[in-house]
Amino acid sequence: MMSNGDGMNQPLCIASALLAAFCSITSARAQDNTEIQVYGSNLVAPADTMVEIHSNFTVKGTKTVIDGVLPTNHAEHETLEITHGFTSWFETGFYVFSTIQPDGGWMWVGDHIRPRVAIPESLHWPVGLSLSTEIGYQRRNFSADTWTWEVRPIIDKKLGRWYLAFNPTVDRSFHGASENQGWSFSPNAKISYDFTRKISGGIEYYGALGPITDFDRLHDQQQQIFPSIDLNVSPNWEFNFGVGVGATGATDHLIVKCIVGRRFHWGHGRKP
Repeated sequence: MMSNGDGMNQPLCIASALLAAFCSITSARAQDNTEIQVYGSNLVAPADTMVEIHSNFTVKGTKTVIDGVLPTNHAEHETLEITHGFTSWFETGFYVFSTIQPDGGWMWVGDHIRPRVAIPESLHWPVGLSLSTEIGYQRRNFSADTWTWEVRPIIDKKLGRWYLAFNPTVDRSFHGASENQGWSFSPNAKISYDFTRKISGGIEYYGALGPITDFDRLHDQQQQIFPSIDLNVSPNWEFNFGVGVGATGATDHLIVKCIVGRRFHWGHGRKP
């Protein structure tokens, strides 16, 4: 931690450099609408369970069937995420994806599992580091790639009131339209500032460049910018809200997202 005097210029410089780098990246296959989140490096504590609901509404998206995938316009995506902490360096998350279509039909989309390891905070590294790997299935009418694998390194740092996070994610398809493209690069990032002890605001970035050996053309790439707010009302609760704008033709142009999470402590006499 730094004092607010000397610590202000350095976070501003780092934040500006990161934002400039991310905005200069022309991206390809951004994080889909089921789970829109930049990961922090910290894990769920041992014997604790975090239950989260991700609610993402596409205000302005695709309006026709593209490669067999249903339109996203006015579709609501609801994701249940349950993460359990096993040790100070290992947790596992499980996702259930669902969608409410504009005609009112509620359908199951798919499931993913996400084990993650991290450098324990007790080692006092200068930055937070963890590694997430996520594998799972989505139905063909909601994703051109049904079986996918994602590897997500997570780097973050708290500097005074500033918080910086970078997820240089790589992912690949094992069944579907992209299975012959190999690994793709999908960077995510977040810059936020603590306005008060309970309210933080900032910008989240979601992008994808396409195959790491041959990036997609700009028109076929995706990138999204989400001004967002975090409420830190309790150690047991988390709340994130954002409105995202797509910057390329292949990206859904307007999405509203909300994450509400509740932490449960199973140990005897444990406190958050």
